[in-house]
Amino acid sequence: MKKTLFLVMDMMNDLVAEDGFNAQTYGTQVKERNVLDNTAKAIATARTAGALIGYVRVGFSADYREAPAASPIFSGARKNGIFQLGTWGSEVHAALAPDPQDFDVIKHRVSPFYGTSLEPILRANAVERIVMCGVSTNGVVHSGAREAHDRDYEVVVLEDCCAGVTPDEHLHAVACMGRYGSIVDSTDFDWQA
Repeated sequence: MKKTLFLVMDMMNDLVAEDGFNAQTYGTQVKERNVLDNTAKAIATARTAGALIGYVRVGFSADYREAPAASPIFSGARKNGIFQLGTWGSEVHAALAPDPQDFDVIKHRVSPFYGTSLEPILRANAVERIVMCGVSTNGVVHSGAREAHDRDYEVVVLEDCCAGVTPDEHLHAVACMGRYGSIVDSTDFDWQA
């Protein structure tokens, strides 16, 4: 098996929980697409195959000192009091709870690479392939796929473990990402390859 890291990205309560801040937007798509259950099964399969597991979470200090005021995305986080580290909203959804040995990558931008510990983790563990999923498809997943490709990693996106704020956003992002890696259903992916 290629040395593989499975990145589960931004599957936080503020984004994906049925009672989270974004329950009426991302939460609806996550539920309709069965993303939490699909992802939980993919995590279990990845663990059995011996893949490393990493969680990426967007998060800020209580005063949002890392959030750019001019960002249309993160100024909204500040205004609505979401993505605060140390709160329930910034925790990984309980259905996907990390194990102690899993990696926890905190980011302050859309990209899972920019200003994070991800690159050192990949190098230290001689990772060759990054399998990824998350919310949103057109945000962290799309950004992660492009950047992983440009860093010469094999990229695999588990399509049924992703969601956008709308079905169209998801589909457009998936169409774009096909240039940078393989787009597969989680039940079709061979972790042993």
